[in-house]
Amino acid sequence: MRIVFMGTPEFAVASLDILLENKYEIAAVITAPDKPAGRGKIVQESAVKKYAVGKGLKILQPLNLKSEGFISELKNIKADLQIVVAFRMLPEVVWNMPRLGTYNLHASLLPAYRGAAPINWAIMNGESESGITTFKLKHEIDSGNILFQEKVTIESEDCAGDLHDKLMNKGAELILRTVQEIERADKEKRELTFIAQSDHLISHAPKLNRDNCRINWDQPVKKIHDQIRGLSPFPSAYTVFHSEGKADSEWKILKSAAHVFSHSETNGLLLTENNTLKVFASGGVLEILELQQQGKKRMPAMEFLKGFRLGKGDRFL
Repeated sequence: MRIVFMGTPEFAVASLDILLENKYEIAAVITAPDKPAGRGKIVQESAVKKYAVGKGLKILQPLNLKSEGFISELKNIKADLQIVVAFRMLPEVVWNMPRLGTYNLHASLLPAYRGAAPINWAIMNGESESGITTFKLKHEIDSGNILFQEKVTIESEDCAGDLHDKLMNKGAELILRTVQEIERADKEKRELTFIAQSDHLISHAPKLNRDNCRINWDQPVKKIHDQIRGLSPFPSAYTVFHSEGKADSEWKILKSAAHVFSHSETNGLLLTENNTLKVFASGGVLEILELQQQGKKRMPAMEFLKGFRLGKGDRFL
């Protein structure tokens, strides 16, 4: 069974690796084109490309998934099956090409959290569980019939990075199980058993942007804490520090603790006590455990306070 694997970030590498470890034939790997990144604009290869190069696999990096040249090259590979993990939206001419279809791994319990950032939004919304889903691609994004799902517990202090790693490893196992079942069904000349997604259970995980990464200090303190967890370590929740007579600056908040109680202070007001940095929010205070000032390195709040003196009325906007 000839497989074309499509993926770009580190999340996809574990799935590609487990297929190779189990002796599946990866006829080609399709990943994002190299692109300049960082202050030096140094050209970066995707995590999947780096891995595939090390394994001597055939690599395609199309700029346009609808281009005649790419479509022709993909047809010539004559794949039986395509596996997609953290890649771009595919045109029908691509996902409908293999005789056994194209299957996608999604980092949620579909139909919950369809979209680009399911890991982040599950934590930002205070969920206690998430999971991983394999499904067969069709026209509407993340809407195909489900083959397999596995649940994963979200611990109370898990951040997006923790959940990412849990789902990456669980997802690799599910990809292997998915490919094995497709292979068995093909050999036995039988149909696969799918589960249709329920429309009334649909929720969405839109792309992260400046607006949904900025902290609103009028929100409940637990909601802010979940937002920080859900955006850590990347892209990070941020806020604007305001001190009278000084220019405003952006601070990233990377780790926190929520303390729930009633108060009458202004939301966003900062205070330091007993070597801790705290912020008043709706229904309590948020204790900042790790942060990063604009243009500086990230550090624990206790270390930060050694060189920072809070002024009267200093606050986050």
